[in-house]
Amino acid sequence: MDTSDRRGTTERVLTLLGLLQQRRAWSGPELAARLGITSRTVRRDVERLRALGYPVHAGQGVGGGYRLGPGQVLPPLLLDDEEAIATAVSLLAGTAAGTGDATLRALTKLDQVLPTRLRHEVRALSASVEFFGTDRTPVDPEVLMTLARACRDEVEAGFGYPSGKEVRQRRVEPHRLVASDRRWYLLAYDLDRDDWRTFRVDRMTAVSARTWRFDRRTAPDAAEYVQEGVASRVYPRRARFLVHAPADTVRAQVPPSAAVVHERGEEHCEVLSGAADLDRVLLHVLLLGHDFEVLDPPDLGKRCRVLAEKLLSAGTPTAGKNQEPAGSS
Repeated sequence: MDTSDRRGTTERVLTLLGLLQQRRAWSGPELAARLGITSRTVRRDVERLRALGYPVHAGQGVGGGYRLGPGQVLPPLLLDDEEAIATAVSLLAGTAAGTGDATLRALTKLDQVLPTRLRHEVRALSASVEFFGTDRTPVDPEVLMTLARACRDEVEAGFGYPSGKEVRQRRVEPHRLVASDRRWYLLAYDLDRDDWRTFRVDRMTAVSARTWRFDRRTAPDAAEYVQEGVASRVYPRRARFLVHAPADTVRAQVPPSAAVVHERGEEHCEVLSGAADLDRVLLHVLLLGHDFEVLDPPDLGKRCRVLAEKLLSAGTPTAGKNQEPAGSS
């Protein structure tokens, strides 16, 4: 079979898939008439779709009806122009509204095959969509897409980033985008500082992907690295606690951006957090309602005893407190 014959078969099978996705059931003669082929060829093309993972079910009786049913795996999807635009706009809107990183992964995959002629329509439509009611700091979906493409294609990225009172240009090898409960972050290897860094996407300006490719480095776990950075490394002081409660219980009480919770057996966990003033962290751990121990730093254990004495003193009645004010009747 020559190349034109193979291309004709591929186009015909894709057309058949499109027809099966348009309505619930087709008879064999209907499909044959729409495709301009014989019923025997319809059966062969149906077998080709099944081999690709599409669960095409054949009905019994005269005419041999066909329908596309749910399967055990997710086969490739076939979208026409309007469906592709609608899907891309929904995904772009989702990233702007603060949905999870699965949305961005799906958008990146769609972007890889989206025709250039449709891109301007997607941008125009997504710009007309706004959201409210989300706690995550909004970011430009195009910026997310630029960074996601750079991660996918393993090319350098550049952007402006605040450092003190000025904005400095950064050159990085992007590794992963990570969505927290509040913000989007980029984990990347900073070429000027020769180390891994975490960047808030909403603080970036003039984001661009370069053409210079890089070899992927051995990287830390992206989600864990970013969470530890957000919850502790960015603060001047950090603290570790052993909490006498299961890790899942404590994670349900503490926002991921406030502390990192590590499992330490079935009934204990370690909590890592940071702040400018560790009294705030101590208060939050105390209000969790579980017994706990201070693991680090040593001076925080001493601070616990000082605060405990003050609390005991505040809760102990004195003779003066029991006396009525002078002049009262």
